[in-house]
Amino acid sequence: MAEKKEEMYRVELIVSALLRIGVVLSAIIIIFGLIMLFITGESGYPGETYPTSLTAIFSGLGTLKPYAIMMFGLFCLILTPVLRVVVSLFTFLKEKDYLYVGVTGIVLIILVISFLIGIKA
Repeated sequence: MAEKKEEMYRVELIVSALLRIGVVLSAIIIIFGLIMLFITGESGYPGETYPTSLTAIFSGLGTLKPYAIMMFGLFCLILTPVLRVVVSLFTFLKEKDYLYVGVTGIVLIILVISFLIGIKA
């Protein structure tokens, strides 16, 4: 029993570190994009447009467009809790806790479907 508690404690540490790293990394990327925006004085896109698809964001990253950099930071921020769900899924699989594997799998499927719906809209 003590071994299982220790394992869960390690998993909680990993998950909390993952969340902290994701948020900090996202903030750094967004701040870098803001600095680029202030230095260059332009977004890298004409008028009031900005990148809305992943391909536009990644192509804008290649040319260091400030709005693309900031959007990539937001994408990383959105991806952070999704990674937490994935880590939880593998943790529950390792522990053979199939009830939570099922629940976490359903949550992951809902997240993926919502992203796909968001892409089509």
